[in-house]
Amino acid sequence: MSVKTGNRAAFAVLFLLPVLLCLAVVRSPSAQGSPMLEEVILITQSGRHTIRAEIADTPAKRELGLMFRRSLPEDQGMLFLFGPERVIEMWMKNTYISLDMIFIASNGTVVSIAKDTEPFSESIISSGSPASAVLEVNAGVARRLSLKVGDKVVHPRFKG
Repeated sequence: MSVKTGNRAAFAVLFLLPVLLCLAVVRSPSAQGSPMLEEVILITQSGRHTIRAEIADTPAKRELGLMFRRSLPEDQGMLFLFGPERVIEMWMKNTYISLDMIFIASNGTVVSIAKDTEPFSESIISSGSPASAVLEVNAGVARRLSLKVGDKVVHPRFKG
């Protein structure tokens, strides 16, 4: 196609405008689907504490987890849902943030807590007991909330 010199600018705008609009849509958080956050309530001796959690309920979401994130708001986390209870094994590969991992039974009881996990570590972190979920929060949250084994976690996925 041949374009006259005077029309080149108009042609460039008409050609590039749709491309730029597409890039704007792809880069916007709402277009990427900002993760839906669900309330998870931790009941400890110090009271009821709400965490807004992303839900990792598919193999792909569980595999990615919080990897590659540089920060996590203090009141947020990620709830990994695994289904039937079993010993759950996690790791910190490609994870920049030190986390507390709260292992939860299907009835919402905390069965174990791994505090202050080491970023980038490929060491296995085990629930040690059967669990059906893991709530990951910033390191230090479990200590700040006085969370301990036997405390309750409230979320629609837990029956108890």
